[in-house]
Amino acid sequence: MKLPFRRLAVVLLVLLWQTVFSFGSAYNGQPKLIVVVVIDQFRGDYLARYQDEYVPGGFRLFLERGANFTDCNYNYVNTITGPGHATLFTGAYSNGHGIRANEWWDPEKKKFVTSVEDDDSKLVGIGGKHVGSSPHNLQADTLGDELRLATQGKSRVFGISLKDRAAVLPAGFAGNGAYWIDAKTGAWVTSTYYRPELPAWAEAINQSGRAEKLFGLEWKDKHGNVLRTTKKTAEETSFFELVGPTPYSVQYELDFAQELIRQEKLGTGPATDFLSVSLSANDILGHDVGPDTPQMHAMALALDEALAGFFHFLDQQVGLDNVWIALSADHGVAPAPAAAQRLHIPATGLDGGRLVKELNAELSAKFSPTAAQNFVRDLDYPSAYVNEDAFGALKISEDDAERAVGEALVKVVGMRGFYTRAQLARGDVPNTELGAKYLHSYSPLGGWFVIGVPTPFTIGYLTGTSHGTPYTYDTHVPLSFYGKAFRPGYYRGHSEPVDLAATLASLLGINAPTHAVGRVLSEALAEQTGASHATKTSKEGQ
Repeated sequence: MKLPFRRLAVVLLVLLWQTVFSFGSAYNGQPKLIVVVVIDQFRGDYLARYQDEYVPGGFRLFLERGANFTDCNYNYVNTITGPGHATLFTGAYSNGHGIRANEWWDPEKKKFVTSVEDDDSKLVGIGGKHVGSSPHNLQADTLGDELRLATQGKSRVFGISLKDRAAVLPAGFAGNGAYWIDAKTGAWVTSTYYRPELPAWAEAINQSGRAEKLFGLEWKDKHGNVLRTTKKTAEETSFFELVGPTPYSVQYELDFAQELIRQEKLGTGPATDFLSVSLSANDILGHDVGPDTPQMHAMALALDEALAGFFHFLDQQVGLDNVWIALSADHGVAPAPAAAQRLHIPATGLDGGRLVKELNAELSAKFSPTAAQNFVRDLDYPSAYVNEDAFGALKISEDDAERAVGEALVKVVGMRGFYTRAQLARGDVPNTELGAKYLHSYSPLGGWFVIGVPTPFTIGYLTGTSHGTPYTYDTHVPLSFYGKAFRPGYYRGHSEPVDLAATLASLLGINAPTHAVGRVLSEALAEQTGASHATKTSKEGQ
């Protein structure tokens, strides 16, 4: 029997609608699960550098079957862990989300505080009374928050990392849970902000002794060379410091993620679920040895194999056709000065502690020649924390105090210039790319500060290496997507980490986070042609 024309048109419209929008709708559980993998300190060039050695199903899942944005750079100066994670998931920079450092001076508490510590919450999962963590310092909401709002709590949102800030900031305000480790023992913990006690399945992992079994091991490369040992010593017994910089901690995190997916039944609900997994090992190791070493080469290959196993699990548990996966990093890292110097690149490491003393001597000679003062509390290269109390006692304004510290940074430390907190608060920056990077690094949280313009390839340590500058070795990170919604290929145009939240929000049909400034990466979206065709057909049917 032939269908009437009008009814046939309706059926065709429904089929076209399903074809177009089956790629994404948070309300209908399309996809069932989104997983964002953030690799701490994973530079943008690592994917290409070791591409020929990656196994099937790991990074190759993105490189061969995903959408890869090769020119993804943070557009700010404070390229460090806390701001990076906040940026990825809010789609904003520090002047939007408020997290400008991992820690800062709190003028009311008269001490340095971390970006997520919260006196109103307590740690759960270990004994004793320890201050907990929460996203209370965030001044913008996250992609996960918008997902929970849009589905009225049907979507479930979790964050996992070895570090509290890398678990809490992605989970956002409305997250169902954030889990990180106790640095000493490796036990999984959370905060009363999320729940009064660990879930039984997480407590069972702690009681199983899995963390303790990772001590006393040797990490070897494919040739059998010992790269690292996790054996406890008289000087060091910490899980974070011994196991953290090895692939054993990567697998420990991914095993926990798999158990969370099983026990919380992610990917089985009526709406899209969301999981952030931030892998910390790369950063812990990278600070010590630098990016151009056999250890970091071996770590990249170990990450690849571990992720291949994790993605295989996702396929078995949820089905990769039902999952979107995004890959990025919170920041890059500078070459170790010695490695750069071997190539005649002018690089150097500085003694931060000595520089603080020299800065205070310079400022004391100017403002307090008869009694030395600590006008600079600390130097977290290239940022200086200004002692507002010392300057205030001399009735020196914030503008004048920060300008004086900035001038001292140029004279004593060799900075090429500086931007003060007061200046950034006014938006008083030149209309240049560099000016915009410093403006994006502003936050009203904390006390007075100055951010210097550092000399390239200069770090604030005498050993190892670091990050936290506006240069490409720190700003360039991967940005890749895998899933039905994305058109595989390499996209060489400019992109930024803030684009991740905007893109996923658009695909899911939900609001972007409150302060998001990123763009939708429409060039890589698979449904563009179909959507246009559906609109045209709909008009014809009318």
